[in-house]
Amino acid sequence: MKNAFVIVTLSGLLSACAVAPTPQTEAPASAPAPTPAAAVAEAPMPSSAEVMAEGERASAPDEPAPDLKLPKVVLTKDMLYKLMKAEFEFRGGAWQGPYMTMLGLAQQTRDPRLAQRAAEMAQAAQQGSESLAAIRLWRELAPESDEATQYYIAASVMAEDLGEAGALFAARLRDAPPASRGLVMYQIQQLLTRARDKAAAGALLERLLAPYSGMSEARVVLAQSAYTRGAGEVALGHAQEALRIKPDSEIAVLTLAQVSGEQADVAALLAKFLAANPGAREVRAAHARILVTQKQYEAARKEFVALLKEQPDNPGTLYALGILSMQLNDPASAETYLSGFVALLDKNPSDERDPAKVLMMLSQLAEERGDVPAARAWLDKIDQEDAPTWFAAQLRSAQLMGKQGDLAGARAYLAALKTDEPAQQVPQQVQIVLVQSQVLRDAGKMDEAYAVMEQGAARFPSNPDLLYDFALLAEKMGKVEVMEKNLRQVMQLAPDNHHAYNALGYSLAERNVRLDEALALIDKALKMAPADPFIMDSMGWVQYRLGNLDEAEAHLRRAYALRNDVEIAVHLGEVLWHKGQKSDAQQLWREARAKDPKNDTLKSTLARLQLKL
Repeated sequence: MKNAFVIVTLSGLLSACAVAPTPQTEAPASAPAPTPAAAVAEAPMPSSAEVMAEGERASAPDEPAPDLKLPKVVLTKDMLYKLMKAEFEFRGGAWQGPYMTMLGLAQQTRDPRLAQRAAEMAQAAQQGSESLAAIRLWRELAPESDEATQYYIAASVMAEDLGEAGALFAARLRDAPPASRGLVMYQIQQLLTRARDKAAAGALLERLLAPYSGMSEARVVLAQSAYTRGAGEVALGHAQEALRIKPDSEIAVLTLAQVSGEQADVAALLAKFLAANPGAREVRAAHARILVTQKQYEAARKEFVALLKEQPDNPGTLYALGILSMQLNDPASAETYLSGFVALLDKNPSDERDPAKVLMMLSQLAEERGDVPAARAWLDKIDQEDAPTWFAAQLRSAQLMGKQGDLAGARAYLAALKTDEPAQQVPQQVQIVLVQSQVLRDAGKMDEAYAVMEQGAARFPSNPDLLYDFALLAEKMGKVEVMEKNLRQVMQLAPDNHHAYNALGYSLAERNVRLDEALALIDKALKMAPADPFIMDSMGWVQYRLGNLDEAEAHLRRAYALRNDVEIAVHLGEVLWHKGQKSDAQQLWREARAKDPKNDTLKSTLARLQLKL
């Protein structure tokens, strides 16, 4: 029985290490987003003088606003009063009266800015039909305004008036220069994704792009549209045709990869494309990520190395190479890449990339190669503003002090450590207790470690994490009654804590007592976490104690296949030994000894069986 603590995983690699796209002429581009009406509503109210000045500028024949043909409007006192009243009421939370005022004044003066303001008020109030009515007027009054047209198209799509939007889209495609027509197609697709009726939007897109079916861009857009609405076969056909039309198109092959099914087929497709187009950076990045999902870590690393040669200062690539190198048990390379990642962020700080987790990894790598001062130096670089990681770093730094032999310094450091806001105080204080005990255990001071945990359990009697760790320590010190009492308390406080059931069940099986109860506890834990190899190990061990050797072997083999762990290997070896498969057992024990020569379970097993390897 054992708890797995995974320090580094690849779970975030596929997103975190994604290489930033390089702009391409064929890449999708969404239409310019309209200014949010809420942002306008929250702007400071203009003064009467500002409104009057704006009105005077609007009526001045020699100072027209850029690109707009504005009417000559005389700002009367009555109009000024209505404008100010509408703005104040809108700021106070009303929308209908201010909207009607602005729309009425726009119709009266033919000033498009007032129609725009009415549209913004309706949008802020989430009134679709009123917004569309104001936008129609705005576009009528300013037909040359691209912004008004963009608003109009977006509002038409959202209002499901696809007929009006379709006519505009068709005109835009027809009038676009051939070199930029593909970009217009991508813009249309992005706008149609907002439509509520996805089937109608897809049908409209098919009609609009039918005259351009010989363009690779049209086929890519149709493939993406079909894929988003679940028409997989249609999407596949369009994507294949897009690549046939333009065999060197990155976006075509990436679209085909997206709509294809099997990852193995996708990997082969991208590899073939890269052989013909070795400079296709986006395709190489996608291929690398697929190789990661297939656990082909060495092949994935080669792809990221190629990407790094092209862009040595790409943080995503450096991060990916660092994680992959750790996965491949290459700590020297991992440290090189991850330290490069941190150095790059030091030169170019980014709000989107937080180096804290990488600094924790670098500290771990330095510790593993025996450089404790360097491990602490990496931890010291973690910013206190990153509160959870900073606190974890302080705890780790105290443990490293203890490893250096400065127990007094480590304990003083922990005692002075300030906890976070009130909501986090108890969990963080519990963590401090756990680390204090661990520091003492690492130094071989088991009695002092036990005393710390005993005091902690009295101080935090309802914390299952502390009680669980206290139970494990109590068992190591032969205090099985204390162990069982605390594990049963954990079961009451956290009935879904499978570790507690597994720990007690394994303890009973290991001591070869109350085996039926042990089986029931481990079975309950396994039902909660059926993929946990350590609970499988416990089940195999209790079955062995019960004399069910075949069932024990089956559980232990599954566990060992999932987790190549020393203690699982030792248990499986003992079962095989008693089944007469002695050479297989000895081979497992030799492998276990090579990994951990000082393992207590291995030593006790060989001593009990009176064996030497």
